[in-house]
Amino acid sequence: MRRQTITPRPGWQQTVEAQGLIYPLTRHPDGSLRPYWDESAYYVFSLPEVEALEEVVEELHRMCLAAAGHIVEHRRFADLGITDPALAELITEAWRRRDELPSLYGRFDLRYDGSGPAKLLEYNADTPTSLVEAAGPQWFWMEDRFPGADQWNSLHERLVAAWKRQSPLLPPGAPVHFAHSTADELGEDLMTVAYLRETAAQAGLDTRAIAMEEIGWDRLSGRFVDLRMGFIRACFKLYPWEWLVRDRFGDRALATLDNGGGTGSTLWIEPVWKMLLSNKALLAVVWELYPDHPNLLPAYLDGPRELARTTGYVAKPLLGREGSGVTVHPAGPGPAARDEPPRPPGPSGAPDPSEAYCYQALAPLPAFDGNHVVLGAWVVEGEAAGLGIRESSGLITDEYARFLPHIIR
Repeated sequence: MRRQTITPRPGWQQTVEAQGLIYPLTRHPDGSLRPYWDESAYYVFSLPEVEALEEVVEELHRMCLAAAGHIVEHRRFADLGITDPALAELITEAWRRRDELPSLYGRFDLRYDGSGPAKLLEYNADTPTSLVEAAGPQWFWMEDRFPGADQWNSLHERLVAAWKRQSPLLPPGAPVHFAHSTADELGEDLMTVAYLRETAAQAGLDTRAIAMEEIGWDRLSGRFVDLRMGFIRACFKLYPWEWLVRDRFGDRALATLDNGGGTGSTLWIEPVWKMLLSNKALLAVVWELYPDHPNLLPAYLDGPRELARTTGYVAKPLLGREGSGVTVHPAGPGPAARDEPPRPPGPSGAPDPSEAYCYQALAPLPAFDGNHVVLGAWVVEGEAAGLGIRESSGLITDEYARFLPHIIR
């Protein structure tokens, strides 16, 4: 693994926008616009390196599924902040019938520098983004700049194949709705959903687009409906389950949940059991089940334990996106080290005492030419399917991170 600089293509912004990446720039706190899609550099991997990473990703997926099963079997929902018994029962039922429920994709965030085992930082298994740029624009970039190279990227083909394989699990004769939130100002959620809808259409499915805020409730039938008053029988949502269950109509979403077996009126994709994987508490449970595994970092739920004086630790809210609320604590006494710009969730950069956290060993992201890099390794139906790379200026990969393409040589 190495980082190479290169001159961006003329008109690169218009090129990637035409390929679906309509958010190629990021507005920073000083008001400046800087590239999110950054093709002034790229990463190079060897084929054996990528093959080894693929094996790691698929093993991590199996371990995370085992941890989810452990949570269900031992009723450890409270460790995830899930205290509603009815919700816990629905998650349990969905987990036990998971072979009957469509489940598409996820993204592992890994620490890796090319010299030593990759380390799991977290698993985004419910609403992962950065899919559009990983699946399309970086592939087209490679074809433009390095037509003789290869890339860890079979995302598009695998997503289409996944929809085809799982189509028998969908309600017969009903379209699949694809929903995002209008609160998305950048267009990232919109385009992620639009892209996934395209893969479903290529698989032969009938699809509809809708915003989460446009989903209606028909009191007479007791069902969710779209703008045409058509029943929403199946819906892919880029909207976290922890938001959905707390929404005004969350109780109705749970009461009408199609949890496999043809019961209920709305089949949501991803399924509700993905709440077990999208929660940072999973990191502590996986470490508990597989202590000292070479691809894991120590993680605990009851405090940093020995990490405070040995490696240091990162305090991660159990639920959160884009690094929100994450604080970095080096080993030894002293205040938390904070990313720039500082966004501490509690006084003096300490974790907010009112929120539950996972405390994970500090493994600073490797720096290439001063850029801190994290690998986003994609899985589709549990199989390794592609790679997206993000760089940040600080130790926390936040909304100001940049996406860089890669090749295999």
